[in-house]
Amino acid sequence: MRIVVVASLAFSLVNFRKRLLADMVACGHEVLACAPEDDREVARELAAMGVAYRVMPMVRSGLNLFADLRTLGWLIRLFRVQRPGLVLAYTQKPIVYAGIASRIARVPRYFAMVSGLGLAFGEEGGRWLRAVVALLYRIALKRAEGVFVFNADDREEMLRHHMIRADANVVRVPGSGVDLDHYSAAPISAGPVRFLMIARLLHSKGLSEYAEAARRLRRRYPEARFALLGPPDPSPAGIDPVQVEEWRREGAIRYLGEARDVRPYLAAASVFVLPSWYREGLPRTILEAMATGRAVITTDMPGCREPIEPDINGYIIPPRDADALAMAMERFLLRPELVAQMGARARATAVERFSVERVNDILLSTMWLRAGTTSRPPERGAAAALAGVTS
Repeated sequence: MRIVVVASLAFSLVNFRKRLLADMVACGHEVLACAPEDDREVARELAAMGVAYRVMPMVRSGLNLFADLRTLGWLIRLFRVQRPGLVLAYTQKPIVYAGIASRIARVPRYFAMVSGLGLAFGEEGGRWLRAVVALLYRIALKRAEGVFVFNADDREEMLRHHMIRADANVVRVPGSGVDLDHYSAAPISAGPVRFLMIARLLHSKGLSEYAEAARRLRRRYPEARFALLGPPDPSPAGIDPVQVEEWRREGAIRYLGEARDVRPYLAAASVFVLPSWYREGLPRTILEAMATGRAVITTDMPGCREPIEPDINGYIIPPRDADALAMAMERFLLRPELVAQMGARARATAVERFSVERVNDILLSTMWLRAGTTSRPPERGAAAALAGVTS
């Protein structure tokens, strides 16, 4: 079968979906991946796996009627020429425009992977924006054969805003999964406790709360270290680089820039922190940190709280609460033995619940793509049964 996978970021195809794409090829399918950037490194890596790559015209953020219509028209033409048997799209704009294009081009089977509902359904999303996005989802998902979600909260939110029908085939998967061999357990270095946050430089990721908590703790624990890794975000919701530089100058945090391979930074850290109040799906950074054997401090938000067992493999705090964040971080400073204890349990949780093999088995079985299976899609209730999760 010919499969088209539509993404909003080229790097995500090899960072989040590499094993899934490779499994599709191994099952005998012809796979074409699309994303906005002309990223030659990604294209070479995909080609080595047997996956073709096309650069798709798309403005990743914001609503721009003319730019979005161009994206839609491009996808319609692509689907009519390529005639895929199945389209899989993930993240907001690909889901919307690939879903609409699939209907217009009469693609037989369409699946959407909702890896988080994003800003529109968070605190920063206004009523008008939420209504527009909900309408677009409703149109795009009307004939979707299946919708994958990373947490139960997103399914309920989508139902509440009438983005999906009550009888929609919604299958919950444990995030993108994590490659436990690639993100292997790393020993924790001796010395002072080192906290690490990895995130795009967005206000809603909790950067201000992290900087404030670090500022307070550095006064009492000058040996503690607080690092931040992540790319700038040019959207209006992004943190001004001047602000990040100010935090660095005053000694609150050490900004490490951005990196495609986060493993060395996780290995150098003691505890991972993500105080997000963004509408996450299930943050891959949390899973990568847990697989590396790092305890996690995160917020009581959809997606973020999913993998955390409080006092076992980490702590859950209220969103937008620098006081609670500082208190949770201080526990590791007062009792450094918790770093190794909770880190070991975090690795065990990643192994038990979040391996990429487990996730891909759900995805491929639900989409009926396993080698040796019939190409006929299962009945609506059967797909969820294959995944072991019902809607």
